[in-house]
Amino acid sequence: MRHFRAATPALLATGALVLTACSTVGGGDGDSGTTKDGEPTRVVLVTHESFVLPEDLQAEFEQQSGYELVVRASGDAGALTNKLVLTKGDPLGDVTFGIDNTFASRALDEGVLAPYDATLPEGAEQYRLPGDDDHALTPVDNASVCVNVDDTWFAAHDQEPPSSLDDLADPAYRDLFVAPGAATSSPGMAFLLATIAEYGDDWPDYWERLMANGAKLTEGWSDAYQVDFTQGGGQGKRPVVLSYDSSPAFTIADDGTSTTSALLDTCFRQVEYAGVLEGAENPDGAEALVDFLLTPEVQAALPESMYVFPVDAGVELPEEWAQFARQPADPLEVDPAEIAANRDDWLREWSDITSR
Repeated sequence: MRHFRAATPALLATGALVLTACSTVGGGDGDSGTTKDGEPTRVVLVTHESFVLPEDLQAEFEQQSGYELVVRASGDAGALTNKLVLTKGDPLGDVTFGIDNTFASRALDEGVLAPYDATLPEGAEQYRLPGDDDHALTPVDNASVCVNVDDTWFAAHDQEPPSSLDDLADPAYRDLFVAPGAATSSPGMAFLLATIAEYGDDWPDYWERLMANGAKLTEGWSDAYQVDFTQGGGQGKRPVVLSYDSSPAFTIADDGTSTTSALLDTCFRQVEYAGVLEGAENPDGAEALVDFLLTPEVQAALPESMYVFPVDAGVELPEEWAQFARQPADPLEVDPAEIAANRDDWLREWSDITSR
């Protein structure tokens, strides 16, 4: 989602978190990962660069399964999907994690995944991918991309914050909004999809108005949040930013309240999936890893390791998440098959509008 997740929120500390829990990254081309009798000794996970599995949980998986976990990670959800498509028939590993609902239909249509009907935890059924009748993709986590506002800035300026996508194009909020671009960022793409879901065929008109109102686009989430946002890491001047529904859990003031809030009517939900790769050398190990990602221990670790929500409704969230990371009850949606069919055309039209 992650990604960012990929990922992805998941990108708050990507530089510090990338692959910190991986026992092996890559692996020699001549290493088959088998014993003398030909049985696999490892399971290879192909994922995005924001994937993190705490060391104790990795050790637990390896002890329980008997396989060494090898992680091969690079790029975001889009780059991950492209690599899987390009290497179908001769996959880079056994199992994948990090394909999200904006790219999932392409992976299914290209046949890069093998069916595996994993047993889902409580509440996870709602995150199944529509049209995935073979259950090739297993939902593991979710997070929603939402407009966030700096409540302290608006209070100091005695101004009501925006509350909707329409408000972002209102002259009252001129030059206040910053977002990563759809062509270079997973959350930016999610925001474009949110506007398509909200405005239908009129979404280009909305983007014309948005850009005319001084919206700023950056290459990635970090630039928008950490540099331009007034509650970010620098001296930002824009109090409205595209981020995540979990972001307010990371802006807690000394009095125990959050200085920011997510506008829940602007959200587009991203779901990240795991799946067994077609042609995997170790399909049993791949299935074991998919199952392990759904265990209560891994699900409970997701908020603090990858800044996403678990799909297991029975998992207790960290205290600050439970208090401040509110999720949208009715997020904006676009059918995954429609995304797959129109993504390139939408991006071309979006690029034409935003480059003027």
